[in-house]
Amino acid sequence: MSLSSKTLAIVYHSPYGHTAKVAHYIEQGAAQAGVQVVLMNVEQVDWELLDSADAIVFGCPTYMGSLTSAMKLFMEQSSKRWLARTWQGKLAAAFTNGGGLSGDKLAVLQQINLFAMQHGMLWSGLPLMPTGRSTTDLNRMSSFLGLMTQSDNAPVKVTPPEGDLLTAIWFGEYIALTLARLNLKA
Repeated sequence: MSLSSKTLAIVYHSPYGHTAKVAHYIEQGAAQAGVQVVLMNVEQVDWELLDSADAIVFGCPTYMGSLTSAMKLFMEQSSKRWLARTWQGKLAAAFTNGGGLSGDKLAVLQQINLFAMQHGMLWSGLPLMPTGRSTTDLNRMSSFLGLMTQSDNAPVKVTPPEGDLLTAIWFGEYIALTLARLNLKA
């Protein structure tokens, strides 16, 4: 089965646009690898599309060391799928964006990871060694559970920095290639 027949859904919440920007860069990396990508905001969910996707990447900003209420609501609304085991065996991954270098982003990735595990999904992290700490370096946050990016309190046009966006492209491609290696069927 070719990668072009695989579908990766990226479902995210992005009140100010920074997390959506990261989602688009993940989409770019996955599309470059040849997988079909669908983006959707948690406020306008296409449940049937999520059910038929081969992989789902969840994205949420880090607010006060936690998920946003909209992402939490989305998780709670997935309970029928949890009970039916609809997403069991699908590939899952996550990303988060926040203003601080830490800001407890790990807590958000852990919350999303636990959510995916509750659904019986297969988890993929970010196995990219950090290349440094400057804003142009890959995985400068040294995250391995999922993708972490950082936005200054600035317009979406200028933040997150280049290295974080390049890491998002790398992450999207990695998820797509992992999907190909697993040869999962939705």
